[in-house]
Amino acid sequence: MKKTFSIPESLKNVRTHYCPGCGHGIIHRLVGDVIDELGIRKKTIGVAPVGCAVIAYDYFNIDMTEAAHGRTPAVATGIKRVRPESVVFTYQGDGDLASIGTAETIHTANRGEKITVIFVNNAVYGMTGGQMAPTTMLGQITTTTPRGRDSSAGYPLKVPELLSGLPGTAFLCRGAVNNPANIRKCRKLIKTAFQTQLDNKGFSLVEILSPCPSAWRLSPKEAIKWLEEEMIPYFPLGIIKNVIPPDPLNKGESGAQE
Repeated sequence: MKKTFSIPESLKNVRTHYCPGCGHGIIHRLVGDVIDELGIRKKTIGVAPVGCAVIAYDYFNIDMTEAAHGRTPAVATGIKRVRPESVVFTYQGDGDLASIGTAETIHTANRGEKITVIFVNNAVYGMTGGQMAPTTMLGQITTTTPRGRDSSAGYPLKVPELLSGLPGTAFLCRGAVNNPANIRKCRKLIKTAFQTQLDNKGFSLVEILSPCPSAWRLSPKEAIKWLEEEMIPYFPLGIIKNVIPPDPLNKGESGAQE
C-alpha cells in the first residue's frame, strides 16, 4: 500500500497539547515540511518567546532556544551573526512580536537581518488570559475590552504592510490556516521565506492568521468562520513585498518589488 502520510523529520512524534481548534499544530507541520523539503534540518535554529509560541520547542526536532518576551528577533540576530551558515527563524505570536517586541521587530527588519520570522496572528493574547493584542479587531471582545475594542486603543496593526517600506525587508506576506486551499498557499509562502534567507536577500516574515477558539470563546467551527468573516477582510492574504535580486549583467539596476 502506498504511504500517503508521514511525520516530518523536523517534528517530534509527540502528542500536542494545544487547545482544540488551535492553528499552531498546522503551522508547525507546515514549517517542518518546508525544513525537510529544503534539506536544512541539521543547520536550522529556531527561537521561541513567551506565550503559546514558547511550546514550539516541545515539537520541533531541531535546535531551539528561548528568548525573553519580545526579544526574539534580537536573540535570532545574535545567533545569525555568530553562525551565518545557519538558517535561523523565530516563531512568534502577535503579543510578542507586535506589542512588547515592536522595537525589536522594526529594527531587526530595518537592518535587513537575514532571518525568517513566522508570525502567528490570532488577534489576542491566548496564553495569558485573552487580553487585547495589537492585532485585536475593532469591536472584538477580550478580557481587557469587555465592550469591544474601539479606536481609542488604536487600530489593529498590519505588520507586513508596516515593514514594507523598510529597505532591509526582502519578503513579506500573509497567509491563513482556515481551509485546505489556504493551508497549501501558506506552505508555499513559508518555503519562499526560508529560501529568501538561503539566497541571502534580507529579512523575511510570514504572518499567518490562526484561530484561537479558547480565547475567542467560540467553538473550533465558529472560530474558523469568525477568522474568515472578520480577520481576512481586514488582513488581506498574499505577498506584500518580494524583492527580486538585481540582474548581475546590469549592475546599475536595483532590486524590483512584486
